Parts: sequence; C-alpha cells; structure tokens
Amino acid sequence: MPHIHINDKKMINFMSKRKLAMAFSLLLMLVSIGSLATKGLNLGIDFTGGYLIEAGYQNDVDLERVRSALADAKFKDAQVQNFGSSKDIIVRIAPRDEANKATMADRVLDVLKTTSEQEVHMRRVEFVGPQVGDELRDEGGIALLVALGGILIYISLRFQLKSAVGAILALVHDVIITVGLFSLLQIEFDLTVLASILAVIGYSLNDTVVVLDRIRETFRNIRKTSAEDILNISINQTLSRTLVTSLTTLLVLIALFVFGGEIIHGFALALIVGVIVGTYSSVYIASSTLMIMKIHKQDFLVIAKEEVVDDAP
Repeated sequence: MPHIHINDKKMINFMSKRKLAMAFSLLLMLVSIGSLATKGLNLGIDFTGGYLIEAGYQNDVDLERVRSALADAKFKDAQVQNFGSSKDIIVRIAPRDEANKATMADRVLDVLKTTSEQEVHMRRVEFVGPQVGDELRDEGGIALLVALGGILIYISLRFQLKSAVGAILALVHDVIITVGLFSLLQIEFDLTVLASILAVIGYSLNDTVVVLDRIRETFRNIRKTSAEDILNISINQTLSRTLVTSLTTLLVLIALFVFGGEIIHGFALALIVGVIVGTYSSVYIASSTLMIMKIHKQDFLVIAKEEVVDDAP
C-alpha cells in the first residue's frame, strides 16, 4: 500500500487504489448478481414450507442409499444431507396435503430404518406451511427495503445527500456480496441468515457513519487541502478504531462458527463475510463514491442564520 506525507505525517494513501477497489467490487457484485439470477438461493424450510426431519445414526450414513430409499417410498422431492457430522442427517420434504407432522415423521423414520441395520433416532421434526413461508419471504424483503430507506433518510439529515448516496451504495454492496456468496455456494438461506443480513446492515452503517463523521469534521477544520487528501486523512484517523472493532467482532463470530454447531453456521458465516466486506466498503465504497460525486468543503459548511434586527422604537 503506497504512503503519502500530509502535514509531515506519514499516512496510507487509500484513495490511490480507489479505481482498482471499485473495479474489484463491481466484479464481485456482478458475480453475485449472476449467481442469484441463474442459481438462486437455496431457501430453507422457513421460506419454502414443508417438513424438516433430523435423524441420528450410530455410524456413518450412506446418503445415496437414503435418497434412493426415500425415492422408492414416493418421496422423490426429498433433500438429504449430513447435519453436523457424518452420523446425522437432515431430510427436507415439500408440504403434502394428505399427511400431518406426526404421520410424516413416522413414515420417514420407517424408511430410514430400512437403509441401515443400526438404530435410528428421531431428533427433530418441524413443519412450516407454504403460505407461512411466502409471508416470511415477502416480509423479510420488505424489512430490508424499509431498513435501507430509513438509513437513506437518516444519513441525508445527519450529513448531506452525497454522503447518504455513498452510505447506501456501501450497504447495497455488502448485502449483494454476502447474499451472493450463499447463492454461489448454495448454502441454506433461512430466517437466521436473513437476521444476520439485517445485522450486517447495522454493523456496516455504524462503521460508515464513523468514517463519514470524521470526513465532515476534517473538511471543516482543514483548509487548502484537496478532497483526496482529506479523505485519506479521515480514513487513517479512524483506521485503528475500525480494525480493532472488526477484529474483535470477527474473533467472536469465528468462535460461533467453529463451536456453535450446525444450527448457527449460516448465521455466523453471513456475519463473518458481512463484517469483512463492511469494513472494506467503509474505506473504499463510501469514500470513493464521495470522490466520484466531487465532494467539496462547501457540502459540509454550516450556513449561519442571519439575525433579524428590530429597529422599531
């Protein structure tokens, strides 16, 4: 990373790499959007509706044999995968009108017992109706849009429109890349992952507001300095705070991902990716957007109100 000297202080010249960073971000977003358009998301049962059955074996499970047995038992749409270990499996089945949760679990358990001589234990059975799944999907999307709209209004009022545009672009950038990763790797996208996406928005916004606030103060306090130098000064001044916050947060999230169990893997992974991408976007996307929009000192000056003098006797 190149360095610059401003006011006899050595600083990292982040803005010198802004074009390369923007091109890299654009590439990641295009890949993410392309994956979402072609592969879509591997929606969990929370959104699609259906049955989720978790079962445990004493030894490793032959997934292909389980899939074949379920298909022969007229469960051709069943999805089977390991859950946590090679001895545990999750079976997902689309909703069926002719069966309730109890009878469906018994039927699947009977099929599973035919696939192995070892004992099979039923661990968990869940059911979400398709109508509930549709409502959760739609309301989750609305929640994201409302959050972005509220943020746009907040940043516009606290700073000004150019800063708001930079903050929103940074948030959209973070969300698209994080969701795109889940699409690309076909990791299950459920309500916990959606909650983590909303958390990513909050985290990224907090980081971006800190940088924008320092940019505003630097523009007001330093005169006869280019916008590029002011952005570099502001980013360098907030860099230690940003790195310490991000690293401590990542330590907790990595611990959750490694030791928290399969249930919260998606949640922790989304937050890990979101924190990394959010830290990067605060430095490059939000700040680079200000450069593209030709930010200048006048955008942050406070216009003093003229006092009305009453000359009447």
